[in-house]
Amino acid sequence: MSRADKAKELFEGGCNCCQAVFLAFLDETNLSEEDALRLSAGFGGGMGRMREVCGAVSGMTMVLSNKFASTDPNDHEKKKELYALIQKAAGDFRNENGSIICRELLGLSEKASAPEPEKRTTEYYKKRPCAELVHCAARIAEKYLEEE
Repeated sequence: MSRADKAKELFEGGCNCCQAVFLAFLDETNLSEEDALRLSAGFGGGMGRMREVCGAVSGMTMVLSNKFASTDPNDHEKKKELYALIQKAAGDFRNENGSIICRELLGLSEKASAPEPEKRTTEYYKKRPCAELVHCAARIAEKYLEEE
């Protein structure tokens, strides 16, 4: 199973968009599943359902940061390389989906949603493209990891 398919399966199993992408790459981290779930939990719904940057894009950013970031906060060259990679990956996502902003991807006019997550029903999956967005973000992350 590809990581993109795994991410989609995780999303359909109840993970939020960020968790689904990040956990599809769990073996690339030194984290337990519980820690990875906790760390990525607040980024769902465009960060706490504020409908800002798509949680799938945040998950993709976490995956790429985990692999390519320096642990030296003063390594400006490594930061520059990482930021360029993140911009490129986000650009790939934007080119495929039209935006990296949750509310724009979902066609919502509201700036933020109530904090209570929606129940995952058949109707939910019919009206939300999130499973496909999660798949896309994980596929892009996988591409950049393979190019490394």
